[in-house]
Amino acid sequence: MQILVVEDHQDTREVLTGLLKRWGHDVSPADSLKSGMDRLDNEPPVEVILSDIALPDGTGYALVSEARRRGKRVLAIALSGYTYPSDVHIAKLTGFDHHLTKPCDSAYLRTILEDRAKWEQTLLAKD
Repeated sequence: MQILVVEDHQDTREVLTGLLKRWGHDVSPADSLKSGMDRLDNEPPVEVILSDIALPDGTGYALVSEARRRGKRVLAIALSGYTYPSDVHIAKLTGFDHHLTKPCDSAYLRTILEDRAKWEQTLLAKD
């Protein structure tokens, strides 16, 4: 899958990028809202957005809301230190499909991605 990782913390971004690549995904890393939006517009179609909520020039909420407004059909996963139920609720309201707490449970992330891949294969088989 083509995954956009938007994370301003360099070490976290690099670890996530490396992990996702080892799992066989194509990864496009970004360190801000602006660079994430640029990659949505200018790179191969993104299937998954994995984004931090707090970014230096905006929020992951804004990124996913804008992606949805533009008609992007992506799996959106929030990765955040914001852990209150209200944070999860806001993430869902702004278009995120999942909300993972930092540090991320990599096995759970992998399960989410594998389930999405199976779902996409099922849709393709029906066509």
